[in-house]
Amino acid sequence: MSHSSFDRAYDELRSRWPASTEERDVATPYGPTRVHVHGAADGSPLVLLPGGSATGLVWFANAAALGERHRVYAVDLLGDAGRTERRGLPLKGADDLMAWLDALLDGLGLARTDLCGHSYGAWMAARYALHAPRRVDRLALVDPTQVFAGFRPSYLLRALPALVRPDEARSRAFLAWETAGTEPDETWQRLYARAGSVPGRKLVVGGRPRADGLRMPVLVLLAERSRAHRAAGVADRARRALPLAEVAVLPGATHHSLPLTAPEELNARLGVFLRSRPRPDGP
Repeated sequence: MSHSSFDRAYDELRSRWPASTEERDVATPYGPTRVHVHGAADGSPLVLLPGGSATGLVWFANAAALGERHRVYAVDLLGDAGRTERRGLPLKGADDLMAWLDALLDGLGLARTDLCGHSYGAWMAARYALHAPRRVDRLALVDPTQVFAGFRPSYLLRALPALVRPDEARSRAFLAWETAGTEPDETWQRLYARAGSVPGRKLVVGGRPRADGLRMPVLVLLAERSRAHRAAGVADRARRALPLAEVAVLPGATHHSLPLTAPEELNARLGVFLRSRPRPDGP
């Protein structure tokens, strides 16, 4: 699968964003980072981190609603497919991802922000909230992986062919299995299926964060039919680790169909949570 076919899918999905969306390439020591910026210029900042292979464009169904009150910054992740480039310092581990996010927020002029991540992006968001707690006012985790629980073995077995020898057919087959019954947007499915074959892609992983150390308001939204893990079990663990967190299950959603599945409910829950008062610990 050529890189250009991924680029075509990327450009097509980009056209689904609101017309006023801006594209920014923010300089970091690890390379320029592509950020899709939308929403009220005076709105409170909200940084969105996608799941692996999804790119920041995956939030297209959420951008307009979230942008009514917030300045939305949807990020193409370092080391993943998208328009963020790896250049400069080497990307070796999770500490590099935290340093990259520090530099990204600095480059965006954000001393503090609300932070929301899905899947791999939720793992990254939770790690960052522990790394730089005074920069994160509120933290939203959408079907987070490797935060409260590990992956189901059956999920890993299904994912293996697409991970070992990525191509569009294997990625499509895996996606069809996990998202059965939800019918995610076709343009996004093409982008996801082609992402695995993009040259130079290197997802950095690490251990689970100590979620019980999170001190800011936390929202955990779980996919009822996620095949990555058991939603009920993850909900129980999240409530034990964070007794004050809001934990809810999104009916009918699967892991990879988010944040595209029932975006109205996801947007509404996120919107209410983000209007809650952040912790009163000063600037």
